[in-house]
Amino acid sequence: MTDRYGRFADLEAASRSGVDYRIRVEDRGSPVVVIAPHGGTIEPGTARIAGALAGADVSFYAFEALEPGAHGDFHITSHRFDEPRALDLVGRSRFALAIHGRKDDGTDTVWLGGRAAELRDAIGDALRRAGFAAEPGTRLPGLHETNICNRTRSGAGVQMELPMSLRRRLATDRAGLETFVQAVRSAMQSLGLTGREEGNPASAPRSGKR
Repeated sequence: MTDRYGRFADLEAASRSGVDYRIRVEDRGSPVVVIAPHGGTIEPGTARIAGALAGADVSFYAFEALEPGAHGDFHITSHRFDEPRALDLVGRSRFALAIHGRKDDGTDTVWLGGRAAELRDAIGDALRRAGFAAEPGTRLPGLHETNICNRTRSGAGVQMELPMSLRRRLATDRAGLETFVQAVRSAMQSLGLTGREEGNPASAPRSGKR
Protein backbone atom coordinates (compact mmCIF):
# COMPACT_ATOMS: atom_id res chain seq x y z
CA MET A 1 0.00 0.00 0.00
CA THR A 2 1.31 3.43 -0.93
CA ASP A 3 2.06 5.80 1.92
CA ARG A 4 -0.11 8.89 2.14
CA TYR A 5 2.84 11.00 3.28
CA GLY A 6 6.38 10.89 1.94
CA ARG A 7 7.87 12.84 4.84
CA PHE A 8 7.00 13.61 8.44
CA ALA A 9 6.47 17.35 7.92
CA ASP A 10 3.48 16.61 5.67
CA LEU A 11 2.01 14.14 8.17
CA GLU A 12 2.51 16.63 11.00
CA ALA A 13 0.77 19.41 9.08
CA ALA A 14 -2.28 17.26 8.43
CA SER A 15 -2.57 15.54 11.83
CA ARG A 16 -2.91 16.30 15.53
CA SER A 17 -0.20 15.29 17.95
CA GLY A 18 -1.70 13.57 20.98
CA VAL A 19 -4.91 12.81 19.08
CA ASP A 20 -3.93 11.18 15.80
CA TYR A 21 -0.44 10.12 16.85
CA ARG A 22 2.06 10.34 19.68
CA ILE A 23 5.83 10.21 19.95
CA ARG A 24 7.62 8.67 22.91
CA VAL A 25 11.33 9.21 23.54
CA GLU A 26 13.60 7.94 26.31
CA ASP A 27 17.22 9.00 25.82
CA ARG A 28 19.32 6.91 28.22
CA GLY A 29 22.68 7.50 26.56
CA SER A 30 23.09 3.83 25.60
CA PRO A 31 25.12 2.66 22.58
CA VAL A 32 21.98 1.28 20.95
CA VAL A 33 18.48 2.71 20.67
CA VAL A 34 15.43 0.47 20.19
CA ILE A 35 12.86 2.08 17.91
CA ALA A 36 9.33 1.40 16.66
CA PRO A 37 8.75 3.88 13.82
CA HIS A 38 5.43 2.23 12.85
CA GLY A 39 3.84 1.71 16.25
CA GLY A 40 0.26 1.99 17.44
CA THR A 41 -2.36 1.08 14.84
CA ILE A 42 0.17 1.02 11.98
CA GLU A 43 1.99 -2.19 12.93
CA PRO A 44 0.26 -3.26 16.16
CA GLY A 45 2.41 -4.56 18.99
CA THR A 46 5.71 -3.23 17.72
CA ALA A 47 5.96 -0.34 20.19
CA ARG A 48 5.18 -2.61 23.14
CA ILE A 49 7.85 -5.10 22.07
CA ALA A 50 10.36 -2.31 21.48
CA GLY A 51 9.66 -0.89 24.93
CA ALA A 52 10.15 -4.30 26.53
CA LEU A 53 13.47 -4.71 24.72
CA ALA A 54 14.66 -1.28 25.83
CA GLY A 55 13.78 -1.95 29.46
CA ALA A 56 15.06 0.70 31.86
CA ASP A 57 18.60 1.08 30.54
CA VAL A 58 18.45 1.26 26.72
CA SER A 59 17.27 4.31 24.77
CA PHE A 60 13.82 4.02 23.23
CA TYR A 61 11.77 5.76 20.54
CA ALA A 62 8.27 5.10 19.22
CA PHE A 63 6.02 6.80 16.72
CA GLU A 64 2.49 5.51 17.33
CA ALA A 65 -0.66 6.14 15.32
CA LEU A 66 -3.59 6.46 17.72
CA GLU A 67 -6.44 6.39 15.21
CA PRO A 68 -7.49 3.36 13.17
CA GLY A 69 -7.18 3.65 9.42
CA ALA A 70 -5.58 2.24 6.32
CA HIS A 71 -1.99 1.06 6.84
CA GLY A 72 -0.62 3.89 4.69
CA ASP A 73 -2.37 6.71 6.54
CA PHE A 74 0.41 7.15 9.12
CA HIS A 75 3.07 4.83 7.70
CA ILE A 76 6.22 6.52 6.39
CA THR A 77 8.47 3.92 4.81
CA SER A 78 11.71 3.33 6.68
CA HIS A 79 14.11 4.92 4.19
CA ARG A 80 12.03 8.12 4.21
CA PHE A 81 11.19 8.19 7.93
CA ASP A 82 12.48 11.60 9.00
CA GLU A 83 10.68 12.53 12.21
CA PRO A 84 13.15 15.01 13.83
CA ARG A 85 13.33 13.45 17.29
CA ALA A 86 13.99 10.03 15.79
CA LEU A 87 16.74 11.41 13.56
CA ASP A 88 18.32 13.17 16.53
CA LEU A 89 18.33 10.17 18.89
CA VAL A 90 19.28 7.61 16.25
CA GLY A 91 21.98 9.92 14.91
CA ARG A 92 23.62 10.11 18.35
CA SER A 93 23.52 6.33 18.88
CA ARG A 94 26.08 3.80 17.67
CA PHE A 95 23.37 1.37 16.49
CA ALA A 96 19.60 1.28 16.20
CA LEU A 97 17.39 -1.79 16.54
CA ALA A 98 14.13 -1.20 14.65
CA ILE A 99 11.09 -3.33 15.45
CA HIS A 100 8.63 -3.71 12.56
CA GLY A 101 5.57 -5.78 11.76
CA ARG A 102 5.03 -7.77 8.58
CA LYS A 103 2.19 -9.76 7.11
CA ASP A 104 1.65 -13.36 8.15
CA ASP A 105 3.03 -16.03 5.85
CA GLY A 106 2.11 -19.13 7.86
CA THR A 107 5.22 -19.00 10.05
CA ASP A 108 6.37 -17.10 13.15
CA THR A 109 9.78 -16.42 11.61
CA VAL A 110 11.52 -13.15 12.47
CA TRP A 111 13.19 -11.60 9.43
CA LEU A 112 16.48 -9.88 10.26
CA GLY A 113 18.07 -7.13 8.19
CA GLY A 114 20.10 -3.96 8.46
CA ARG A 115 23.76 -3.05 7.99
CA ALA A 116 25.00 -4.01 11.48
CA ALA A 117 25.93 -7.55 10.46
CA GLU A 118 27.57 -8.61 13.73
CA LEU A 119 24.64 -7.48 15.89
CA ARG A 120 22.09 -8.81 13.38
CA ASP A 121 23.70 -12.25 13.35
CA ALA A 122 24.10 -12.31 17.14
CA ILE A 123 20.38 -11.57 17.55
CA GLY A 124 19.49 -14.31 15.06
CA ASP A 125 21.65 -16.87 16.89
CA ALA A 126 20.21 -15.88 20.27
CA LEU A 127 16.61 -16.09 19.05
CA ARG A 128 17.15 -19.53 17.55
CA ARG A 129 18.77 -20.77 20.76
CA ALA A 130 15.69 -19.52 22.63
CA GLY A 131 13.34 -21.46 20.36
CA PHE A 132 12.28 -18.71 17.93
CA ALA A 133 12.62 -18.98 14.17
CA ALA A 134 14.83 -16.27 12.65
CA GLU A 135 16.37 -15.84 9.21
CA PRO A 136 17.80 -13.14 6.93
CA GLY A 137 15.14 -10.76 5.66
CA THR A 138 15.79 -11.12 1.95
CA ARG A 139 12.48 -9.49 0.98
CA LEU A 140 12.89 -6.66 3.50
CA PRO A 141 16.67 -6.45 3.94
CA GLY A 142 16.83 -3.00 5.57
CA LEU A 143 20.08 -2.11 3.79
CA HIS A 144 19.21 1.32 2.38
CA GLU A 145 21.61 3.89 3.79
CA THR A 146 18.76 6.22 4.78
CA ASN A 147 16.70 3.47 6.43
CA ILE A 148 16.05 4.87 9.91
CA CYS A 149 17.84 1.90 11.51
CA ASN A 150 21.02 2.78 9.61
CA ARG A 151 21.05 6.55 10.26
CA THR A 152 23.33 6.09 13.24
CA ARG A 153 26.86 7.30 14.05
CA SER A 154 28.18 4.04 12.60
CA GLY A 155 25.86 4.06 9.58
CA ALA A 156 24.49 0.69 10.64
CA GLY A 157 21.62 -0.86 12.53
CA VAL A 158 19.32 -3.88 12.65
CA GLN A 159 15.79 -4.26 11.32
CA MET A 160 13.54 -6.95 12.80
CA GLU A 161 10.33 -7.88 10.96
CA LEU A 162 7.84 -9.78 13.14
CA PRO A 163 4.75 -11.41 11.60
CA MET A 164 1.36 -10.54 13.06
CA SER A 165 0.96 -14.08 14.43
CA LEU A 166 4.10 -13.70 16.55
CA ARG A 167 3.13 -10.21 17.70
CA ARG A 168 -0.27 -11.49 18.80
CA ARG A 169 1.36 -14.37 20.67
CA LEU A 170 3.82 -12.11 22.47
CA ALA A 171 0.95 -9.78 23.44
CA THR A 172 -0.72 -12.51 25.52
CA ASP A 173 2.14 -14.84 26.43
CA ARG A 174 4.11 -13.03 29.13
CA ALA A 175 6.65 -15.83 29.52
CA GLY A 176 7.15 -15.95 25.77
CA LEU A 177 7.74 -12.20 25.64
CA GLU A 178 10.25 -12.42 28.48
CA THR A 179 12.10 -15.21 26.67
CA PHE A 180 12.12 -13.17 23.45
CA VAL A 181 13.38 -10.07 25.25
CA GLN A 182 16.07 -11.97 27.15
CA ALA A 183 17.33 -13.52 23.91
CA VAL A 184 17.65 -10.22 22.06
CA ARG A 185 19.14 -8.43 25.06
CA SER A 186 21.67 -11.24 25.55
CA ALA A 187 22.88 -10.55 22.02
CA MET A 188 23.18 -6.83 22.74
CA GLN A 189 24.93 -7.51 26.03
CA SER A 190 27.41 -9.85 24.36
CA LEU A 191 28.54 -6.89 22.25
CA GLY A 192 28.52 -4.41 25.13
CA LEU A 193 25.48 -2.48 23.89
CA THR A 194 23.45 -2.08 27.08
CA GLY A 195 24.01 0.50 29.79
CA ARG A 196 25.26 4.03 29.37
CA GLU A 197 28.09 4.52 26.88
CA GLU A 198 31.13 6.51 27.90
CA GLY A 199 31.65 9.41 25.54
CA ASN A 200 28.17 9.18 24.04
CA PRO A 201 27.27 12.52 22.41
CA ALA A 202 24.08 12.52 24.46
CA SER A 203 24.42 14.65 27.54
CA ALA A 204 22.37 13.81 30.60
CA PRO A 205 19.61 11.33 29.74
CA ARG A 206 16.53 13.08 28.43
CA SER A 207 12.97 11.91 28.11
CA GLY A 208 9.80 13.37 26.78
CA LYS A 209 6.53 13.03 24.91
CA ARG A 210 4.71 15.18 22.45
